Amino acid sequence: MSTVASKFTRNASTPSGDAHVALPIVPLRREDLPIDTVELARFMVGKYLVRDSGEGRIAGRLVEVEAYPLGDSTSHAFIGRRAWNASMFLARGHAYIRLTYGSAYMLNMSSEAEEVGAGVLFRAVEPLEGLAAMTHRRRGAPLRDLARGPGRLTQAYGVGQSFDGFDLCSGQGLWIGRLDATMQNGAEQALESATGVTTRIGLSRETQRLLRFYEVGNPFVSGPRKLLGEGV
Repeated sequence: MSTVASKFTRNASTPSGDAHVALPIVPLRREDLPIDTVELARFMVGKYLVRDSGEGRIAGRLVEVEAYPLGDSTSHAFIGRRAWNASMFLARGHAYIRLTYGSAYMLNMSSEAEEVGAGVLFRAVEPLEGLAAMTHRRRGAPLRDLARGPGRLTQAYGVGQSFDGFDLCSGQGLWIGRLDATMQNGAEQALESATGVTTRIGLSRETQRLLRFYEVGNPFVSGPRKLLGEGV
């Protein structure tokens, strides 16, 4: 478990307890986000994804993302704006939700200026708050697998099509954030040097592009270990 996580989380092996110190997360503003898909993807590693609802707060650190930049033929925005992909053309920081394989929702974030279609896929989160709610939705899954993979992530957070177009910079409902400046103590600067990059997962074209960013050594990153250079 990461340094940041272990500092705030207790009893991580027994998520039903949910005993922890609340994380001092503050919302990211749109002006905090780089206006470049690849740069934004790298920036988002180590940031926080939060969902506030009547059942309480769910929060975790983003430890794996993929970039789908301009001109990428695998991007849903490549064909131009349509009714179903319109959220990718919103100003950076809006949610784009897409159902894949008929069963799994994927949470992406628009990543360029308004009317320019591109996105960042949130692939994996290190769960930190709301573990009981995550476990309830992901019955039988061990802590490591609660949100390790994009479909598991949305299931654990209870995110579906209704969040398409949601402003992730709103600080309400579903939002992105970072630790309060007084609590960072250089943790995010240290994380930047520990961000790895590999090819993306599950594509049949543009397979050699290094557009998947992840926190090196974090057990909550998805995919085969050999792809990360960490053994099978």
